[in-house]
Amino acid sequence: MSEVIKSLHELGKIEIAPEVIQVIASISASEVEGVVGMSGGVVEDINQLLGRKNLRKGIKVSLGEKSKIELSVIVEYGYHLPKVGKQIQERVKTAVETMTGITVEDIIVRIDGIKIVDDKSKGETE
Repeated sequence: MSEVIKSLHELGKIEIAPEVIQVIASISASEVEGVVGMSGGVVEDINQLLGRKNLRKGIKVSLGEKSKIELSVIVEYGYHLPKVGKQIQERVKTAVETMTGITVEDIIVRIDGIKIVDDKSKGETE
């Protein structure tokens, strides 16, 4: 992502890379109750198996006249999906706008999967 948000101030300019927005969105979405993780495709899943954690996984940021964030998430079985999606949208919008000053026009949440969390063995199955 070569786009960078630029802001001019008395002392110079401030640049915010889209990768920073991806990390903010990932952390804030992960804090929503019912969200098990982000979904990032085959390459990201392989990286996760190898123990590499990528906080930008499953998030696409488009900057321009209209700023847009797209998230792919995995939700725990038993949660009301529209409610979880709405909470993700609200939390991500608030976090990004508060921390960066960038107005986010669209937040698209794609629920890519459901995980069943087994409380007895503390293991997870898909």
